[in-house]
Amino acid sequence: MGMDRRRFLTVAAVSAAGLVVGTGQAVAAFPARPRGWRAAPPDWQALRRRLGDRLVLPADSGYATARLGFNELNDGQLPAAVAKCVSADDVRACLDVARGHGLPIAARSGGHSYLGYSVPDRGLVIDLRGMAAVEVAPDGTAHVGAGARLIEVYAGLAAAGRLLPAGSCPTVGVGGLTLGGGIGVLARKYGLTCDRLGAAQVVTADSALHTASPAGDEDLYWALRGGGGGNFGVVTRFSFDTAPAPALTVISLAFPAGSVPQVLGAWQPWVAGAPEELWASCQIAGGNPPSCRVVGCWVGDPDGANQQVDRLVKAAATTPTSRTVASKDYLAAMKYMAGCSKDTIAECHPTWEGGRLTRTGFVAVSRMLGPRPVDPAKVTELMTGHSGVDLLLDSLGGAVADLAPDATAFPHRHSLASAQIYAGATPATEARVKATVDAIRDGLARLGAHGGYVNYIDATLPDWGHAYYGENLPRLQSVACRYDPDGVFAFPQSVTAAASGLAKAA
Repeated sequence: MGMDRRRFLTVAAVSAAGLVVGTGQAVAAFPARPRGWRAAPPDWQALRRRLGDRLVLPADSGYATARLGFNELNDGQLPAAVAKCVSADDVRACLDVARGHGLPIAARSGGHSYLGYSVPDRGLVIDLRGMAAVEVAPDGTAHVGAGARLIEVYAGLAAAGRLLPAGSCPTVGVGGLTLGGGIGVLARKYGLTCDRLGAAQVVTADSALHTASPAGDEDLYWALRGGGGGNFGVVTRFSFDTAPAPALTVISLAFPAGSVPQVLGAWQPWVAGAPEELWASCQIAGGNPPSCRVVGCWVGDPDGANQQVDRLVKAAATTPTSRTVASKDYLAAMKYMAGCSKDTIAECHPTWEGGRLTRTGFVAVSRMLGPRPVDPAKVTELMTGHSGVDLLLDSLGGAVADLAPDATAFPHRHSLASAQIYAGATPATEARVKATVDAIRDGLARLGAHGGYVNYIDATLPDWGHAYYGENLPRLQSVACRYDPDGVFAFPQSVTAAASGLAKAA
């Protein structure tokens, strides 16, 4: 039986046309390309001579599956080619053939881009999923291929007794997650995924191969830690500073319907003042009335976790209808958070790779809470009557807040939590569902929850450039202009499009 994205986030675990650029300017579906680019199509046969049957064209038998991303709402996007790369040299060959022809070019690792930007219509998909090796050196440095999915990363690290803080969905690619920041279930203790990035191997738009690190290409290294996937080049390998994997305790509390104001009112100061060993998510399901649950992960034993849970229950003055506090090792805890505790690692993969996890259609948007708490009664009002819509509040603070907002490209260091509004949708219901989640997003903004998380990329987010990147946007634009001056990787919400004048008013 498959499991959709909503179940990843809410069953037993947690979560991950015209647009508006950072200045408020409307742009078309894809930015215009500079004059002088060749109108002729790329020489796909030249690339086929390099890649063989790893280049998949629309007439090929494997195209129908190879082209798909995770969100079924993007299935109408038909790339001109999908290149299944297994090395940085493959990526360089792709760019040598496709660059300059005016078509969109995007890398794909997990394929979870909410808007399908990793599967550009009539463009080239540089598919990195053949580059998924996870190797752990004796000093604990993990060298991870950019196409590895989180379940592969977790399994590889667990075998070496190490951990990396990252997200919950097992089929999300480590590449997109890291480049957007990497909010995850161990963030308050160990930081964001990007905070653990020691170096990255990157192919830039001119097919040059760089190693971005504190010792070289320092501006690029800064930008890759939270500046968003696809903005500066194609990362082919990451080197992460991992930590020893300790015993963990998972937490799951269900509260009675109608108790959202009490639970959310208690959860915000509780998680803000908690030890950094605690990470917790407050998940509110819309309805009449809305209901909620709290799930979390404690770095330590169940006794310590129970003490923290008791504090929350006392502050909320509400008895949970169910309470789970269970000790697990690192891999088992990550599988629990992924909603696939009873599955093998192979089964925690998509169905087309022999696993049990299916695709789904959904709409999701975001805001960032805090540092001040939001009014729990007004949040409850926003969620009332919206059955099928979930508000997922994932705590930050702790180690995330130890860095300054400009230390990396991820600016939301002082936020209390990320807020994701998520709802399943079909093509027939997409417009209505999008209007609902947008209304909740905008309601949160009126309550003081501003900003947005670039990994929850949102087509209608007002002033998205500043919402994603805050005061870091000008520096990101400078890096983008340096490494991709011609907008080879430009897409509707790319830093390059906003920076280089490729965005064209609709």
